[in-house]
Amino acid sequence: MGMLEGRVAIITGSGRGIGRAAALLMAREGAAVVINDLDEEPAQEVVRQIRDAGGKAVACAGSVTDPAIPEKLVRTAIENFGALHILVNNAGYTWDGVIHKMTDEQWQAMLDVHVTAAFRLIRAAAPYMRDAAREEMAAGKRVMRKIVNVMSVAGTMGNAGQANYAAAKAALGGLTKAVAREWGRFNVNCNAVAFGFIETRLTDEKEKGQTLMGGRVAIGIPKAQREAFLQTIPLGRAGTPEEAAYGILFLVSPWSDYVTGHILHVDGGLDM
Repeated sequence: MGMLEGRVAIITGSGRGIGRAAALLMAREGAAVVINDLDEEPAQEVVRQIRDAGGKAVACAGSVTDPAIPEKLVRTAIENFGALHILVNNAGYTWDGVIHKMTDEQWQAMLDVHVTAAFRLIRAAAPYMRDAAREEMAAGKRVMRKIVNVMSVAGTMGNAGQANYAAAKAALGGLTKAVAREWGRFNVNCNAVAFGFIETRLTDEKEKGQTLMGGRVAIGIPKAQREAFLQTIPLGRAGTPEEAAYGILFLVSPWSDYVTGHILHVDGGLDM
């Protein structure tokens, strides 16, 4: 029996990268998982992989910036699995630019996807996390629930060309601590994990020409800058999505039942 047996999780942005790795890992540990991605196809592919391995999963595609998505995700979890124990706010992207050339749209887009979306989803989850705990506590039960917000070391140490992203991730840290203080008495652990250089499409070579938002947003890091950045990591390499997912697993597992309001750095020593 896995350590997440009987638990129900929502993981945003779980059709690719770190979110996908976390979904596969949590399903392997017994959790029933709601897979969310901007696009239907990658979300359904992860569902297929989980089900083929004997796990439980269902897809709920859509942008986390859509005000209707939080309620839809929570409803999907409840209607399919009957409960909600774990929420991982992972979806996001980067839209880089130096400060003096950054547009209002670039700035607001990062706040919307990284902070506002997480806030809305936590709020939508309240009846099945905070309120459900009240009933359990009245019956003499203690069931721990987990919220994990995915940050970045950009939010703790800053990063040139990413004022919008760094500000949004720093704000997510503040949201994490506020929720931890408000909901701790309801047996809800709220933590964040700050990733460093993890091998995903957001950190791939920019020369490959990958884009988001219908081609409007170029993603990746220029090859020369990427190689220079890797040399600043004490462990001397980028992390894998699976290594990143292990940090999330710790924060949603029983191992972290007495950990809340914490920002776990999974960055190879980059921001020590």
